[in-house]
Amino acid sequence: MIQAKNLNKYYDKLQVLKGVDLHIKKGEIVSIVGASGAGKTTLLQILGTLDQSQKQNDSSLLINGEDILKMNDKNISKFRNLNLGFIFQFHQLLPEFTALENVCIPAFIANKNKKETEIEAEKLLEYLGLSHRLHHKPNELSGGEQQRVAVARALINKPAIIFADEPSGNLDTASAENLHQLFFKLRDEFGQTFVIVTHNEDLANMADRKLVMVDGLISN
Repeated sequence: MIQAKNLNKYYDKLQVLKGVDLHIKKGEIVSIVGASGAGKTTLLQILGTLDQSQKQNDSSLLINGEDILKMNDKNISKFRNLNLGFIFQFHQLLPEFTALENVCIPAFIANKNKKETEIEAEKLLEYLGLSHRLHHKPNELSGGEQQRVAVARALINKPAIIFADEPSGNLDTASAENLHQLFFKLRDEFGQTFVIVTHNEDLANMADRKLVMVDGLISN
């Protein structure tokens, strides 16, 4: 599903990633942990095609069989929209749109049928226990509800991989536990692969595999 070799990242003269190798299987839930500054979020952004590694002769990034490092920006954007989903600590919902409209946005970007997209978004929100919140705007939702809307938005294009960066970092304990259980339910029912950067030890230890980053490298 994801095969990365010799990923490097510099910010000016600071090397944040130092030749990371990684293999993640289809349907696997992988957590990435480590101290602040270890390179976790940078790695997640590169794997999610939101950022690019410095190109080395033997560097490679294959996602679902596609060679990302050989794509141009336009093709990367299209690939990302159709194949990858993202959940962030701060849900990044657009405040002027309802829950339903926020969920639909990635599908509209992909030029999918409006009516079919709205029906699928309603199904997702109902699945996530939000059928009574379809037409509420983000400021009318609790933190946990906002994050579930963000999960629905991540799922609308049926992506193969979900990338999550501190997804429960802004939630209370009960909402965080519910979100963690939801990831495993989604994996079991839809077969998605999850890559999760987290400081939450409970979530990290629930994963099929926990990777520890130390000083720009995976240490185990």
